[in-house]
Amino acid sequence: MRSMKVADYMNRYPLQFTRSMPIEEAVALLVQAQQTGGPVVDERGTVIGFLSEQDCLAAMLKDTYHKEQTANVEDCMHGDVLTVNSDMAILDLAQQLGNQKPKLYPVLNYAGTLVGVISRTDILRAIDLHLKDSYQNR
Repeated sequence: MRSMKVADYMNRYPLQFTRSMPIEEAVALLVQAQQTGGPVVDERGTVIGFLSEQDCLAAMLKDTYHKEQTANVEDCMHGDVLTVNSDMAILDLAQQLGNQKPKLYPVLNYAGTLVGVISRTDILRAIDLHLKDSYQNR
C-alpha cells in the first residue's frame, strides 16, 4: 500500500487563483468547477495561499452588505497552507491528516511548485481501490 503515491491519485489540473483576481471571478470558477477551493499561486507557480468556499462566502456577504464589489483573492485567502509532496505515500498522508480541517491539499514537487491538488475523497478512493484489489486476490 505504500507504493500508492499522491501523484497517482491527485487532480493534475486544479483551479488556481492569483492574488489580484477579483473575488467574483474566483467564485465563478469555483462554482463552474464544483471545487471546494484552490491554491493561490504567484508568477512562478509557488503556492502563497489557499482560497476556500468559506472564504468566498464571507467576502460575498460583506460585498452584499456594503453593496460594493472590491475584494480580491489576496484579501480573502488563507496564508498558511498545508501542502503535500507528490511522492508521498497515500497511506502516510491519510495517517498524517488526522483531524486537520482542509478537504483539499495543494500538491508540490521537490522544487516547491504546484503540480496538482488532492482531496480527502481522492485519498479515500485510493484506499478503497487498494482494499478491493486485496479482497479480490483472496
